[in-house]
Amino acid sequence: MYRNLLCLTLFYCSFFAVERVSQAQTPSSTPQPPAQSPTPTTQPTPQTKSSVTSERNFFKNILRDQAAIWAAPFSLRGKTALRLAPFIGGTALLIATDRSMANEVDSGGSLQPISRTFSHFGSPYWTSGVAATFYLVGRVRDDARAKETGLLSMEALIDGALVGEPLKFITQRPRPLDDKRGRGFFSGGYAFPSGHAMSAWAVATVIANEYGKRSPLVRFGAYGLASAISLSRYGGRRHFPSDTFVGSLIGYGIGRYVFFKHHDRNLDSLDEHGDFKSPSKLWPSATPYFGHDERNSRRYGMLLAWNF
Repeated sequence: MYRNLLCLTLFYCSFFAVERVSQAQTPSSTPQPPAQSPTPTTQPTPQTKSSVTSERNFFKNILRDQAAIWAAPFSLRGKTALRLAPFIGGTALLIATDRSMANEVDSGGSLQPISRTFSHFGSPYWTSGVAATFYLVGRVRDDARAKETGLLSMEALIDGALVGEPLKFITQRPRPLDDKRGRGFFSGGYAFPSGHAMSAWAVATVIANEYGKRSPLVRFGAYGLASAISLSRYGGRRHFPSDTFVGSLIGYGIGRYVFFKHHDRNLDSLDEHGDFKSPSKLWPSATPYFGHDERNSRRYGMLLAWNF
């Protein structure tokens, strides 16, 4: 029973990370190419239809996600199944060394209180707050990408909870501080996989995919913060290393699946034309200026424009 349960759990976290994403590359709605115009200077107009559709179908998308998530392990075939070997081996190694690694954390030092304080950033309150902030800022600024980031982040959080909570209930693994006798799985606990790590990686993955191409620092920052939250759950002795590892993989996989399944490709076409967001009444658009006047002297400056 234990082996079957472990393999099933690994199927979820690993499958999303290496295979399901490639099948989800097809967008939910076919993007429309920019309208042809006889004047080459005409810029494409922002498309908002897909964003509105995502808002209206938010709960329907979650139901569809769950159907795909829970059915995913049964569609593993051939080379795809072989790709699971590193994740299965890595998790098995972590489970075998969990107890000794957890005991390496000094109970009398400052690592535990610092880690526990920092790990709060992975709680549902903080991660859902990040998603809500993106959505609200997107609505206020009329920024379609920020609004989509908030929607997809919240969708990934709900999908992760609907997967993680049943796994916690089934595995029943105690936390390191509660498992002094080393009873392991099926002992009335609620630690496997780590929910904080899952939530942090789900939101970080959506943000990294939304803004990573425009700013690589956003990608590194998002993944770096998610990694720090995962490690803090181990440093605070709230989870074993395998708990955080599997939780991180599930969150990463679900975040990528949600993004590639529901991302509006029209936003990418606008980025290619340099129109990152529609004009806002609250924030100006800034454009560098380089030119010459009638006296052939160089002028440098910045053009600021508001839309009233």
